[in-house]
Amino acid sequence: MNTTIAINAYKKVGVESKVIGADPHQLISMLFHGALLSIDNAKNEILRKEVDAKGKSISKAIAIIGEGLHASLDNKAGGEVAQGLSSLYEYMVRRLVEANLKSDITILDEVTRLLTELTEAWDSIRPNSVQSAPLPTNSHLAYARA
Repeated sequence: MNTTIAINAYKKVGVESKVIGADPHQLISMLFHGALLSIDNAKNEILRKEVDAKGKSISKAIAIIGEGLHASLDNKAGGEVAQGLSSLYEYMVRRLVEANLKSDITILDEVTRLLTELTEAWDSIRPNSVQSAPLPTNSHLAYARA
């Protein structure tokens, strides 16, 4: 068996195990961290002039933000905050598309700053005892209000 294939299989099992055991708050945190990691990978790939890999990393970050974070918003429960986050996620996706087209690390740094602020805010509201808290809808805003 190829070592790379074995390592990738091990990583996949590790991520799947974390997802299965995660509560809703942890899942959103994992999405934030995954997007940040993908953007960081894209920066390194720009520096190494690995165009295909850069495109894949940025596409992964776009998917995490657009299909993960954005899709998890509960506009009904979140009100203005959800609307603001929705607009911010859409902005970040547009900036990532532009960064991909231009191979622009400055734009990636901008999105990294925005995501880092959101990640720190999200991680700071982690309930002390998630086990005793009722599980909310799939929205990270609804969970934050619980």
